Amino acid sequence: MQAGDPATDLIAPGAGASLDCDVLISGGGPVGLCLAYLLASKGVHVHVVEAEAAITRELRASTFHPPTLDMLDPFGITAELLDKGLICPNWQIRMHPSGERAVFDMGVLAGDTKHPYRLQCEQWKLSEALLVRLAALPGAQLSFGTSLVAFVQGSHGVAATVEHAGRVRTISSRFLVGCDGARSAVRKGLDLPFEGQTYPETTLLVTTRFPFEDHLEGLSNVSYCWKDGGNFSLLKVPGRWRVSIYPREDLSIEEQLSDEMINQALQVIVPIDRPHAVLESRPYRVHQRIVPTYVKDRAILAGDAAHLNSPAGGMGLNGGLHDAFALSEALAGILQRDRPLDDLARYDRQRRPIAAEQILAQAERNRSTMREKDPARRRETLARLQAVTADRESMRAHLLKSSMIEGLRLAAAIA
Repeated sequence: MQAGDPATDLIAPGAGASLDCDVLISGGGPVGLCLAYLLASKGVHVHVVEAEAAITRELRASTFHPPTLDMLDPFGITAELLDKGLICPNWQIRMHPSGERAVFDMGVLAGDTKHPYRLQCEQWKLSEALLVRLAALPGAQLSFGTSLVAFVQGSHGVAATVEHAGRVRTISSRFLVGCDGARSAVRKGLDLPFEGQTYPETTLLVTTRFPFEDHLEGLSNVSYCWKDGGNFSLLKVPGRWRVSIYPREDLSIEEQLSDEMINQALQVIVPIDRPHAVLESRPYRVHQRIVPTYVKDRAILAGDAAHLNSPAGGMGLNGGLHDAFALSEALAGILQRDRPLDDLARYDRQRRPIAAEQILAQAERNRSTMREKDPARRRETLARLQAVTADRESMRAHLLKSSMIEGLRLAAAIA
């Protein structure tokens, strides 16, 4: 499925008028929908194919960083998310059960962003907001329950085979973008390696309405916590807490997914005289992976299809959305302003190093910090972080990096 393969007349030189759309996007999650909306709002004809029958409300990302809110603000999306989410003016790293902590005040970023806070809001709320806006644009088409099966590239476009309800058809476009996640069909079709590793541990994600904030003094809406022999995190979204439990190593994951074992883990956080009421739970594995290039001829990758990282720090969704903004500018320039195809190489130069050196590297540091089990090293780390939070400029420098502002500035400087 490479450029130069025998393709249909639809992607032969001079056949541009017969193409079905300008950009075919595989994947209708928040990154794919964001890219589609940005392009369609510029007058680019886009078609999104999504294998799921509708937007999924599964437990996935929930953190929006300041620059992402800045980017979405002109479209009225940030205001909508603010109405449906929780503002987090600070976040913390905490010892449990003592409550000793380093608290990072996002207010020090007031001169760097219009939104000096994190927003806790489930990603499906963004997807639904984008879907409503896409439906109002004449140049946007979305096909749920439709999977990309294969594609071929030609000198002027891409011919993709898609399947819906057992029936296949061809969609032709000038460009194909894979926003189709960790198991990306576009990435596999390009035969690109997904370099990196999958960590050995499995994390348990649990949601509950239990009011941890009433029992843990000074708790932030985003709190990363050390406990004896392990760690956990507490992230609040409207109406519930998301608890990431890093399980014991002496028991199987199946055993620890039982109601009894999940309750035991929650009792360690806050002991009560009854079982904790759990709304939902699921296990997930943590990956750190990236492709060697985001662009191969007229097929392009963005979001989890291009890079995966530990969720520690909440940068995966945000990085994918930043990909969408950068890619929309490159594609619109090529399609509407006769910019050269080399602009796609600039997208790769801007986004891939930032993912590798900022997003993945920071996520790995965050994970390593919280996975530390040695009490003395934990205390050294906490003391260092408390010193950072005690100095305004040191805290601002730390938050510019962890909030992804510094990475975006570095990317903008890449020619």
